[in-house]
Amino acid sequence: MEKLVQRFDQEINWGWLSAAAQMALDKAIAIQQIPAPTFAEGERAAYIAAQFHALGLLDIQTDALHNVWGRILGKQSAVPGILISAHTDTVFDAGTDLTVHRDQNLIYGPGLGDNSMGVAGMLTLAAVLKQQNLMPECDLWLLANSREEGLGDLGGMKAAFAALKNRVALVINLEGMAFGHVYRAGIAVRRLHITATADGGHSWLHFGRPSAIHGVIQLGARITTLTPPGTPRTTYNIGMIDGGQTINAIATRASLWLDLRSEAPDALETLENEVRHFVHELNTADLRFQVDVVGDRPAGAIPGDHPLLLGALAALGQVGVNGTLETGSTDANVPLAAGVPAVTIGITRGGNAHRLDEFIETEPTAAGLRQFALLTLAAAAYQAGLRA
Repeated sequence: MEKLVQRFDQEINWGWLSAAAQMALDKAIAIQQIPAPTFAEGERAAYIAAQFHALGLLDIQTDALHNVWGRILGKQSAVPGILISAHTDTVFDAGTDLTVHRDQNLIYGPGLGDNSMGVAGMLTLAAVLKQQNLMPECDLWLLANSREEGLGDLGGMKAAFAALKNRVALVINLEGMAFGHVYRAGIAVRRLHITATADGGHSWLHFGRPSAIHGVIQLGARITTLTPPGTPRTTYNIGMIDGGQTINAIATRASLWLDLRSEAPDALETLENEVRHFVHELNTADLRFQVDVVGDRPAGAIPGDHPLLLGALAALGQVGVNGTLETGSTDANVPLAAGVPAVTIGITRGGNAHRLDEFIETEPTAAGLRQFALLTLAAAAYQAGLRA
């Protein structure tokens, strides 16, 4: 695929690139201004569906989870196409102040890079292909999917991929601030909500009775003694603790939320079993624990010599960037786990993701769009049977 990337780079007149970069930045801000907490992406989905209609996409559909997809017709529609995806949800609640401000080469705004810029890059590519009469060799399926963040558990991609998997053979997933990186492996993620319950009572009169909060603290303390392997990289994090009624009551209920991750499913299973052993040891008739799985992200990887991966690195090379290979948890986990080759790439750079002072850099956007267009067109040509 590297030769296809180079061929398209030579054949395309890139005079439109600067205007396209500005279009992507404008679209990113427009998308970012629409609140889209995980599980509440409906308004943003409606905006994107309208954009798809304006761009003339075919087979546009919005499902019950607020996924939106549509098709760009390719020269060879009989072959399976390319799926291009970008998630629409954010970690910020509906009441978050979404005001943006600029500081030279930076634009600040919650959710602007993660992932309004990814969605904007997808919309911009569709607009450019139409304006420049650049018809891909096979169909492109554009997917703006929901439920990527937090407890969304990749639910949007899981549902959309199930609907589209027979129509696509390769996946290009977009994360707005990942420019310069190519994610080639999806790590396994398991998320547990562990709840303790007890009979409770008054802090003075019933001192000595089991407390749900004390139980959760004891469990958390044991979890922090775990030493997961460095290879394969395996991690844990207690992200939230809640419970109790008041300061002078023995808590009847408390819980913690635990995030477990690993590059290897076996190592993740071992870590989870250790946690469940701690729970079993602490569980008594008077202090009862329940473990609920609230997240289960599958793992997978694209082979190091796969043409899609090599094409992604070649596309970065054409814009003067030495791409770095990464592993992580993205929507690409879903197709990778199903054996469908997928990579995650970016449109620009930025920082402070998941913080109110999140920002993107404007300067790399043109190069980011160029590498995205090169990879998409080369992947479509490769999928249609062209090799040079």
